[in-house]
Amino acid sequence: MSNITINIGFKLPDGDIQHIDAPLGQSIMQAAIVNNIDGIEAECGGSCMCATCHLYVPDSLLNSLMPANDEEAEMLEETAAERRPSSRLGCQLLVTDAMAGHIFELPECQS
Repeated sequence: MSNITINIGFKLPDGDIQHIDAPLGQSIMQAAIVNNIDGIEAECGGSCMCATCHLYVPDSLLNSLMPANDEEAEMLEETAAERRPSSRLGCQLLVTDAMAGHIFELPECQS
């Protein structure tokens, strides 16, 4: 993980947007937890076992991300919230320069 941070946002289900500075190389989930983003529960601690860090990636970022692996895709089938083409698990996404200024949307319900 780097000491360099980028600013990303989280759109909460109530429409509020919270911006944080996230270190490059840290998972989106961990950055959200450290910054007290409400709606990312991360019950499994980031081991791709619970889908409580489910979020929607901005469409403009989808092509720059590695596709979900089989384990993540399987967990996304178990999400409590609507699964969309932009659905990903925050524990499986590492913060990159390409994410600067983007806003990740959190679903209505995680559990």
